[in-house]
Amino acid sequence: MAKHTFSVLETFLIFLLVMMTAITVALLTLLFITSGTIENHKDSGFPVTESPQATQSIPATQSPLATQDSTVPQGSTLTQTLTATQGSPVTTTPEPPLFQNFSGYHIGVGRADCTGQVADIIMMGYGKSGQNAQGLLTRLYSRAFVMAEPDGSNRMVFVSVDIGMVSQRMRLEVLNRLQQKYGSLYRRDNVILSGTHTHSAPAGYFQYTVFVIASEGFSNRTFEYMVTGILKSIEIAHTNMKPGKIFINKGNVDGTQINRSPYSYLQNPPSERARYSSNTDKEMVVLKMVDLNGDDLGLISWFAIHPVSMNNTNHLVNSDNMGYASYLFEQDKNTGYLPGQGPFVAAFASSNLGDVSPNILGPHCVNTGESCENVNSTCPIGGPTMCMATGPGQDMLDSTQIIGRTLYQKAKELYALASQELTGPVISAHQWVNMTDVTVLLNSTHAVKTCKPALGYSFAAGTIDGAGTFNFTQGTTVADPFWETIRDQILGKPSDEIKECHKPKPVLVHTGELSKPHPWHPDIVDVQIITLGSLAITAIPGELTTMSGRRLREAIKTEFATYGMQNMTVVISGLSNVYTHYVTTYEEYQVQRYEAASTIYGPHTLSAYIQLFRVLAKAIATDTVANLSRGPEPPFFKQLIIPLIPNIADKAPMGKNFGDVLQPLNPKYSVGDVAEVTFVGANPKNSAENRTHQTFLTVEKYENSSMGWQVVHNDASWETRFYWHKGLLGHSNATIQWHIPDTAQPGIYRIRYFGHIRKQDFLKPAVILSFESTSSAFEVATT
Repeated sequence: MAKHTFSVLETFLIFLLVMMTAITVALLTLLFITSGTIENHKDSGFPVTESPQATQSIPATQSPLATQDSTVPQGSTLTQTLTATQGSPVTTTPEPPLFQNFSGYHIGVGRADCTGQVADIIMMGYGKSGQNAQGLLTRLYSRAFVMAEPDGSNRMVFVSVDIGMVSQRMRLEVLNRLQQKYGSLYRRDNVILSGTHTHSAPAGYFQYTVFVIASEGFSNRTFEYMVTGILKSIEIAHTNMKPGKIFINKGNVDGTQINRSPYSYLQNPPSERARYSSNTDKEMVVLKMVDLNGDDLGLISWFAIHPVSMNNTNHLVNSDNMGYASYLFEQDKNTGYLPGQGPFVAAFASSNLGDVSPNILGPHCVNTGESCENVNSTCPIGGPTMCMATGPGQDMLDSTQIIGRTLYQKAKELYALASQELTGPVISAHQWVNMTDVTVLLNSTHAVKTCKPALGYSFAAGTIDGAGTFNFTQGTTVADPFWETIRDQILGKPSDEIKECHKPKPVLVHTGELSKPHPWHPDIVDVQIITLGSLAITAIPGELTTMSGRRLREAIKTEFATYGMQNMTVVISGLSNVYTHYVTTYEEYQVQRYEAASTIYGPHTLSAYIQLFRVLAKAIATDTVANLSRGPEPPFFKQLIIPLIPNIADKAPMGKNFGDVLQPLNPKYSVGDVAEVTFVGANPKNSAENRTHQTFLTVEKYENSSMGWQVVHNDASWETRFYWHKGLLGHSNATIQWHIPDTAQPGIYRIRYFGHIRKQDFLKPAVILSFESTSSAFEVATT
């Protein structure tokens, strides 16, 4: 490998980086030391105790906002609403009686808002410093499905959440609160929490130090918002359970994926690759849920694709391509309801997406336009940071909608044709496992072990969906003395043991040997399978590559068949329960592209998971689940680094009030135009802690028949945008856009803005005040 050389400018910049890193570590340590427990120290200023509003019970024609009095004047109103400071007492909810004399399952579906804060927080996924949230494109939702046998004795919960990934702390908190409310009904073994893996959702809800640093602190405000949203969706599903039937269907989706590490994939044995027609999994699995009358209840779809159509230049919180597919399906089924409302729930859940990109035009050098589809994903000029893949659309938003619409259309087709009914018991198996110390029996004479966690050099290189910095290169198998020196000075030297265990990965960060202020990566992870008749849902705590997923599915299916459960359909539910980065095959690991460098438990991680999941499959097939050990329980840390961005009081300009219009609308627009209005704003993160308003905006149409205003869009609509522009000393503006669709009816419209301000008087605790504002009316014409 060529020796790394640096110019004077590069050396100076690197020196600045080292100094900034050292200062950051010192500040983080200081913040940790000075912060109290989570119970005693809330970064929000007030604990959030309200549950997110149920989002599927009010049609658009009955929305409280839809019946606003027509005499509301243009301008703003301010009301004082304090957040609650004391939670409700813990109660155990009795199980309602279930009708038992039928064939099928009890089915309940639920959806609730879990957006969290949309400003002053880093987005989770790309790991790009400076990619902080600055507004909202779409709300994020938790979608829950409860399925129980007719007598109610055995049940399961599957939850798909519009977030980057599920954190261990989040899952433990959800399980704890479920136990408080429902007793032993919902447990660690029969509840799966899975993240869709959108890279445009808030960070800040983790407890392990790598993720806390990437999040720039732990945000209790966002953590509480997400946890209560997940719980609310489960509560709605639990309450709405009714007898029904579940059908399964499968089909291939074309034109939505490429393998972003084809060189790694080619390292797998030719005989194995020859069994498959593509280097990505194109099969979509769909569950169709109906009641006994055949009326639609919900859908779960599993498909392998990264939700990274929105790239790392985006600053609007949104659910990306998978969320757009859910949006289209739910809007199709919930006629007359606003987005995020209505009884039908459609979840597009993650699968073995580790090396799968939706940016189907492939990687090109952004500075020259030439292809950079090579072993190291690098460009002749500018190196790897110039190598980026692009989607099929004119921009990232267009690409998101193209990919999402294709997924929706295929799911709709499979849903309509689904005729194979799922029947049989609901069985769940779960263990906690110390993944740093698993002995893997490769054959009768040879055993290997997993490793303490570590990240390789290529982890810092990023991918063609989002490159890293400092010209780290994918495929690096030799350590760089320069970066070794910097690491050793800041973090200390990795042991010979961890370096040897991870070979050929050159260890960049030995996270498994770092424990201050808390462990940097998890040791204890969940392994879990739930069977629903002939369907086995396998909850994976990370991102499996295409071939890793194929091997795991095949091993589990074979294990079931060996012990009498033939023809099982095994689905991979990715990013579930706890996040542990990636899982490649042993062969892919050898060439150390991004996914391999991010396989934190070493080269035998996949073999370990296959062995562990085979144990669960055998226990289910042989009715010996009760004999499985629980395993070592994971930790729940109570002292976490608080966010680096402080809470400050909101200020309006001299002579202005919050909600005053700064840039008015035009008096008239046509279909296809963008109606845009700017208000005197307040920090949107206040709305994540006092949820008086459930939306930042509405677009309303005046109806002559009722002589009132009817809500036609909210901030969950893909036609609206909410931008927050942060100024100095608490000043800010809020811009609302409505991209007027072809379906808009001619007439008179207005836009309303809903927000919350943080008021901080001297020597007094902060209070959160709600306000709202209304634009002038404007006309929309179809021509």
